[in-house]
Amino acid sequence: MENSEMDLDAAETAGVAERAHGYAVTARFDRRRARLVVELNTGVEVTVPTRQLEGLTQASPEDLAEIELSPSGLGLHWPRLDADLSVPGLLAGIFGSRQWMASLMGQAGGRVRSASKAEAARANGRKGGRPPRAAKG
Repeated sequence: MENSEMDLDAAETAGVAERAHGYAVTARFDRRRARLVVELNTGVEVTVPTRQLEGLTQASPEDLAEIELSPSGLGLHWPRLDADLSVPGLLAGIFGSRQWMASLMGQAGGRVRSASKAEAARANGRKGGRPPRAAKG
């Protein structure tokens, strides 16, 4: 499929608009804190725990330390891991695919302690607790 001149112009305009919000000038892995540290052209420094970034959770410190910046400064690439992240995505709090983000939210929600969850657990206990699973057959 061949790109038209209009498609290329639109992509270039979109890239310029994305860079206006900030782009990475350096990126490194902070071993001591287990965090990705990205410095933007604006002087802002963003740090994110690597355990929250899709594709980086189980990586070794050596693999995390090798980071490549895209020429535009809008992308980060880990060649040893074949993992990529978007700088605008990181700034927007998007740390992976939609499915990845949903799993993180589900894990956090399951750990939440609230008065209503505690009361529901007590009520369930008064009824004899969770019923045993029925055998599949």
